[in-house]
Amino acid sequence: MGSEEKVLVNVTPNETRVAWVENGVLQEVWIERANKRGLVGNIYMGRVDRVLPGMQAAFVNIGLERAAFLHVSDVCRESVNKDVPEDCEDIGKLLYPSQKVLVQVVKDPIGSKGARVTMQVTIPSRMLVFMPAEKMIGVSQKIENYAERDRLRNLMQSIPESAEGNGGYIVRTVAEGADFHEMRADLLYLNRLWSTIEEKSKNVKEYALVYEDLPLSLRILRDIPVERIEKIRVDSTETFKKMQAFSESYVMGLSDKLGLYTGERPIFDLYSIEEEIQMGLQKRVDLKSGGYLVIDQTEAMTTIDVNTGAFVGHKNLEETIYRTNLEATQAIARQLRLRNLGGIIILDLIDMTEAEHREHVYNSLQKELARDRVKTTVTEISSLGLIEMTRKRTRESLERTLCEPCPICSGRGTIKTAETIAYEIFREITRMARSFDASKYRVIAAESVVSYILDEASSSVAELELFIEKSIRFQAESSYNAEQYDVVML
Repeated sequence: MGSEEKVLVNVTPNETRVAWVENGVLQEVWIERANKRGLVGNIYMGRVDRVLPGMQAAFVNIGLERAAFLHVSDVCRESVNKDVPEDCEDIGKLLYPSQKVLVQVVKDPIGSKGARVTMQVTIPSRMLVFMPAEKMIGVSQKIENYAERDRLRNLMQSIPESAEGNGGYIVRTVAEGADFHEMRADLLYLNRLWSTIEEKSKNVKEYALVYEDLPLSLRILRDIPVERIEKIRVDSTETFKKMQAFSESYVMGLSDKLGLYTGERPIFDLYSIEEEIQMGLQKRVDLKSGGYLVIDQTEAMTTIDVNTGAFVGHKNLEETIYRTNLEATQAIARQLRLRNLGGIIILDLIDMTEAEHREHVYNSLQKELARDRVKTTVTEISSLGLIEMTRKRTRESLERTLCEPCPICSGRGTIKTAETIAYEIFREITRMARSFDASKYRVIAAESVVSYILDEASSSVAELELFIEKSIRFQAESSYNAEQYDVVML
């Protein structure tokens, strides 16, 4: 029996959320807010601000808060200087300050980093990817049937417009089984779109957005593998009509799977998606056996620690560890997709002594990651039981999308103890007593800090009053957070 896969679309006035559900379990979630739409796929006419020979890169102003980063490997030679050899890797010979360049965003601004852009523009449709700077026809490597690959390549070459126009094409996986008319319709759509982009870019004086990628609700229809989806349900009539019109024009075979959800229960409540999203923000993920994962996401990397927890197994310790690690590979692969974790990821498995167990666990992880539509690279299990891997990062993770750094701990994940704050207050009073002439002091702090000072640190207060020869009074303020305090001179 095959897996049952659904896509659920939840729309509110300023937010669209899409959930991919497999056999009743949430696998991936996408969130797009009107004031924070992702930039990946957008095309800008930009202006080169700075050229950095030491980094072989340039910063390009595309009208955002931070300049975009363009590496020499992403420079399109045909668009800047045709006299420069193709293998030139000197950014100074390719670009210069104030130069106008057409660029496409390949990575959203993440954290303190600006967007990553490329001059090698690609524009996807349902079945094709158009590459204006190339002159070739390729077929996705994911289409493994060689006869089908040859058929699609010959079909593309038989379309008159593919030879007449400039640019190249890659046939996408979803084109498997497509006929001449479907492919030609996609090709003509891309050619019209590129002509519009070219015309718009010619009229830009400095920098501007010349092409914006589709909104999330339509992007999903373009990019999802239709053959795997049983149904798509949308809870907004307006969005449903837009998706229906788009599918009828560009996505053959999807209209019958698209439906309007009119139930009384919120659509995301059907499969406990709200609860799953909240769990996707927690550090701890419990496994069915009793083991658990601890996921820590930082600016530099993400670490995932596997623990046996309450799982004691039935045979011996090695077997318990093996079973826990094996179960963890499934949970890890799902959490990577659900949380959209990217960049460097370190998996800290429980140490296994048997080589056969290590090989089975590694193969299981590879199998689970094969279902991920995002590119991943995985190393072998090290002698310390660690697996190093990378997962391509193009947008913010679920946590970074829904959360912000804690204003109390500033993102540390911990707060100072009442004792620590108390001694900070004592040091501050001492500094003030040496610099200013006050008759007495009043300390305003959180209730937990004041309680600690008046109880456990009362002797220290008495000693401090003798030392500075001034009285100190304490006031608890319920609105203050645990690390907040003020010392007032009276």
